[in-house]
Amino acid sequence: MGKDKIWLSSPHMGGNELKYINEAFSENWIAPLGPNVNGFENDIKNYLGEASSNNIEVAALSSGTAALHLALILCGVEHGDEVLCQSMTFAASANPIVYLGATPIFVDSESETLNICPEQLEIAIKDRISKGKKPKAIVAVHLYGMPYKVDQINEIAEKYEIPVIEDSAEALGSTFKGKKCGTFAKFSILSFNGNKIITTSGGGALVTQSSDSKKKAVFLATQARDDAPHYQHSEIGYNYRLSNISAGIGRGQMEVLDKRVEGRRDMFHFYVNLFRDVEGVKVFKEPNDDYFSNHWLSVITIDPEKTGGVDREDLRKCLESENIESRPLWKPMHMQPVFTNNPFYGTGIAEEMFKNGLCLPSGSNLSDRDRERIQDAILNCLKK
Repeated sequence: MGKDKIWLSSPHMGGNELKYINEAFSENWIAPLGPNVNGFENDIKNYLGEASSNNIEVAALSSGTAALHLALILCGVEHGDEVLCQSMTFAASANPIVYLGATPIFVDSESETLNICPEQLEIAIKDRISKGKKPKAIVAVHLYGMPYKVDQINEIAEKYEIPVIEDSAEALGSTFKGKKCGTFAKFSILSFNGNKIITTSGGGALVTQSSDSKKKAVFLATQARDDAPHYQHSEIGYNYRLSNISAGIGRGQMEVLDKRVEGRRDMFHFYVNLFRDVEGVKVFKEPNDDYFSNHWLSVITIDPEKTGGVDREDLRKCLESENIESRPLWKPMHMQPVFTNNPFYGTGIAEEMFKNGLCLPSGSNLSDRDRERIQDAILNCLKK
């Protein structure tokens, strides 16, 4: 019999999800609205607002991509505009820019957090302005749960009066200087995809600091139906609201979010200990105490010159042979075939991280036996 699959990041239920789902069935709230949607939004709002001085409003949506699309619209992005976007990220951070007929302008990472580089960001802004195309927005990502350099990015954004859209799809539960990720910008987005730290199967949320912005987002997310007794539409809308059933899953998941963060961080510390005395392998961690990562995914970099020739792909294949999933870091957007001709500002840090970086199994539901299998597979590979 083959070995059970160890996944990179699998869903982890808490137990009360069924309670909220059954309530929806018993009350016949099988729709993209209802008590669970309202309750889920309030749960997120209360969680994010704990240490925030800003007003927090939340709109539960069908995906994080939908949330980013609406955030761009609310920032006034239109056909022909340009939007600055972190290059090392998942494609969903960039695709909604294209949905609107705008152009993504990609910016390299810095080595401390792997996120958008403040220096390269300002270079890009100055250059685009000199070309007569002041960017309409900045999409900054908390990659793998690691907060980006919030203070520096916000300072640059304010200097040039360009709004930041905070992509917190991977960072629910992470903090910067004690403040929750998802609260640092006028618009922030969350994802509850099946592989995220908590899930609604599929789903996301737009976080905003304005009740008017939430109202506008919900209007656009429900086909932009005007307030009339008949169906009337003065704007183009979208079918982006989260279902009441999915929101029920989310309500149960919010009850165990802190435990899920703890479980992911335990996996991170497992890898720190595993690689403590392994030359040539570095576990990616917070640069200082201002940063608290949920470590949604634990990331390592491998230097084959110090590991006896074992590189990222060798380790990935060794793990795969043991039915253990691992993955290279996100391939930077400026290296993707679909974005070959888009402008890029950087020095090659994202490319280097993609070449040498690997994401290891990080789920909060991994057992001691799973960890033993992971450890044995990794050490056996490095000994070859």
